[in-house]
Amino acid sequence: MKKYDYLIVGAGLFGATFARLATDAGRRCLVIDRRAHTGGNLYCESVKGINVHKYGAHIFHTSDRQVWEFVNSIVPFNRYTNSPVASAPDGRLYNLPFNMNTFYQIWGVRTPAEVLARLEEQRADARRQMEQDGVTEPRNLEEQALALIGRDIYEKLIKCYTEKQWGRPCTELPAFIIRRLPVRLTFDNNYFNDLYQGIPEGGYNRLTDGLLAGSDVRTGVDFSTMRHSWKEIADKLVYTGPIDEYFGFRLGRLDWRTVRFETEVLHTPNYQGNAVVNYTDGVTPWTRIIEHKHFESFGQDVYANPNTVISREFSTEYAPGMEPYYPVNDDRNNALAEAYRSLAAAESDVIFGGRLAEYRYYDMAPVIAQVFDLWKSRSL
Repeated sequence: MKKYDYLIVGAGLFGATFARLATDAGRRCLVIDRRAHTGGNLYCESVKGINVHKYGAHIFHTSDRQVWEFVNSIVPFNRYTNSPVASAPDGRLYNLPFNMNTFYQIWGVRTPAEVLARLEEQRADARRQMEQDGVTEPRNLEEQALALIGRDIYEKLIKCYTEKQWGRPCTELPAFIIRRLPVRLTFDNNYFNDLYQGIPEGGYNRLTDGLLAGSDVRTGVDFSTMRHSWKEIADKLVYTGPIDEYFGFRLGRLDWRTVRFETEVLHTPNYQGNAVVNYTDGVTPWTRIIEHKHFESFGQDVYANPNTVISREFSTEYAPGMEPYYPVNDDRNNALAEAYRSLAAAESDVIFGGRLAEYRYYDMAPVIAQVFDLWKSRSL
């Protein structure tokens, strides 16, 4: 007899949330993950008493009250507010996202009316240049950004950072990558507009452990070892791995961007004074530095631990064996992903979900909401 109702491939947020809802409904789950730990990219490693976001910074934010109450029912979240700072090509620091603080730092303007006038002046320059070139619609990311925000902000805060992220000039990147650039005409450095925001107290591992409680969990197990026998183990499969890998890359490989980290312990209590500092110049090879203790320590609490841990992030091209991070949403990959999704829709007793299995980028809260909706809409 089959022992489990579900075999869940991947102990990341989608798989762990599904396991929680299934277990609460009286279903039996086996969760496997090829990594040596659970949590997927949410996994935190304790270093010098600091929870280090091993796979990059994760900041939970949502306006969905049901999702917020759900995660807080498992572990309380703190009051962390994401307010990144940009280290620009001119050597100065600027607040992000683009808000009145940023515009004052760049232009010295003090009122929203002055900001709008300066922006319209620069946008008009961009339109005139496009007209001279015989262009009616932006042909690439650079032209799109100039039309939206103007040259000053583009060159200080967008151009080099974006080129480091994608590994190619902005003139070679499609315009749709920057569909809009929000302009905030208030002195508000909060990066997100959501009602709720924070980090689990004690780190994300506590959230993962709570989601997986009651499920059988095996790490260091690759799905390929049970690819053809999973139906002997469970009634249904929940697959959160790369969709092209599930189908043996039969249609070709999907492209990804990935991130490499250089993490360092420093014998100082406070290295940069902020959790996130973006490097928007073209000389610094990394895109940003994360100082992990600021996610959970505030004010003078930062000085309670004499050490700190920083991670420099380097955006790079993906190669097999690396961790896939960001889908490459160009025409080729979008068409290929859609072809794989069609194959997935024809699979019986298999649920595909999450960033890798759908080839779509998701923030954390929408992943949880997706599992909620899936559970409600299907006879699971």
